[in-house]
Amino acid sequence: MHESAGSLIEAFRHYRDQWQGDADVVAQFEDFAQTHADAFKRSNRMAHFTGSAWLVSADGDRVLLMHHRKLDRWLQPGGHADGDTDLARVALREAQEETGLAGLRVEGGIFDVDRHRIPARGDEPEHWHYDVRYVLRAGADERFTINQESRALAWRPVDEVAKDESLDVSLRRMARKWLARRG
Repeated sequence: MHESAGSLIEAFRHYRDQWQGDADVVAQFEDFAQTHADAFKRSNRMAHFTGSAWLVSADGDRVLLMHHRKLDRWLQPGGHADGDTDLARVALREAQEETGLAGLRVEGGIFDVDRHRIPARGDEPEHWHYDVRYVLRAGADERFTINQESRALAWRPVDEVAKDESLDVSLRRMARKWLARRG
């Protein structure tokens, strides 16, 4: 399950064809992948790729969110690629590490993309995350484990996430996409 930069570009184009309203942001992702040899490494202190999970319950009605310790807000599980160019694998690895859930499986290709600023912290300067998101589905066992990266984890009804203006705009966008897809 290794995704080369070329197949990632193909995946971006497939995603763009499905979500034509995201064409401008997809172009930024393609350009970044094609012009930065270190795009998948944190050593690129200006920007790097991350992979994250829209982690849904087995029935698809709920999503697991984490209250991120460093950023102090509710987000989806995910993290740094650390050199791995297979961002679906990154999303799966990070979701397993951050939630303790077993039996997760990746469904389909890219579900969402989001380019966002990460504030400076310690010796780490402010930088961009080029976050590529995938649907991960939980198995029958939905018991999670909180790790050091989060203050809390919670299963939330997707329809509530779509309407909750206190949540990050990208979470609400993914909830709307999920509801439209299921509709």
